[in-house]
Amino acid sequence: MGIDLALVWAGLLAFAVLAYVVLDGFDLGVGILFPLLRDHGEQDLAMNSVAPVWDGNETWLVLGGGGLFAVFPLAYATIMPALYAPIIAMLMGLIFRGVSFEFRARADRSQFLWDIGFPGGSIVAAFAQGIALGALVQGIAVEDRAYAGGWWDWLTPFSLLTGAALVVGYALLGATWLVMKTEGPLADHARRIARLTGWGTFVLIGLVSLITPFLNPVYLQRWFAWPMGIFSVIVPLLLLGCGWRLHRGLVERRDATPFLASLGVFVLCYIGILISFYPYMVPPSVTLWQAAAPDESLAFLLVGALVLIPIILAYTAYAYWVFRGKVDPEEGYH
Repeated sequence: MGIDLALVWAGLLAFAVLAYVVLDGFDLGVGILFPLLRDHGEQDLAMNSVAPVWDGNETWLVLGGGGLFAVFPLAYATIMPALYAPIIAMLMGLIFRGVSFEFRARADRSQFLWDIGFPGGSIVAAFAQGIALGALVQGIAVEDRAYAGGWWDWLTPFSLLTGAALVVGYALLGATWLVMKTEGPLADHARRIARLTGWGTFVLIGLVSLITPFLNPVYLQRWFAWPMGIFSVIVPLLLLGCGWRLHRGLVERRDATPFLASLGVFVLCYIGILISFYPYMVPPSVTLWQAAAPDESLAFLLVGALVLIPIILAYTAYAYWVFRGKVDPEEGYH
């Protein structure tokens, strides 16, 4: 029996998207929290904490989007027309955020503009990602292998809810990152923010989780019929465990535990989405095998991916290892 290349590629793209969410999530979160920091000193320190890694984190977004286009062209051709508006908004937000990141450090009279652009771009990018996710979870209308919906199908109360949930969740990641990477008043301030965003994240996760099974009969059966229904017990219990570790880490003033617990929350939510989606690439009608390119193309592209992905992983691991300490207001990382 041969290798199921479509399934292999689905796993690789799922990994790329997860890597983007957990890596770029915390630096988007730092941007979201930027207006809540108390002075320019704290803002400079927060930006310096992500400066060595933020642009490398977005590599995974490029890999995920490019991979979708090359490997699952039918999915790309149906998802993009359905989500043009939120995806363009996300890209514009990332552009303004990146420009603000570079210009703010060198600007004098115009610094106030970049102080607006950095959090504004971060919030727009995060909110647009959440809206796109919500619209995809709701389902995309497909007829004759083409998008059959309208221009505004992506804009619903549920997609707005998932947009808000992702903004708050990223803010939690950003706050726990600052707890891990800074010291003194900023770390204490980040702990207080992490408590609030932690509660907000779990409340919003609960709302989204209660609504999702009733959006599609497939989701309802997947979560409540045997044997897959066991995940409706396991995943919430693991989420509660991560929430408890987050709480204890903040109370006991541990540096890394809250951040790792927050990452665990995102990983578990992502696993829940995958459980709901499989085997659909475009819910509720296009499976990953229907959306995949020919096996010859998948095999050719897989060779490049097996070379490229380890290089990206090695570079990412090395960058985080080099900048693994606390960031100092005067001397940078130590």
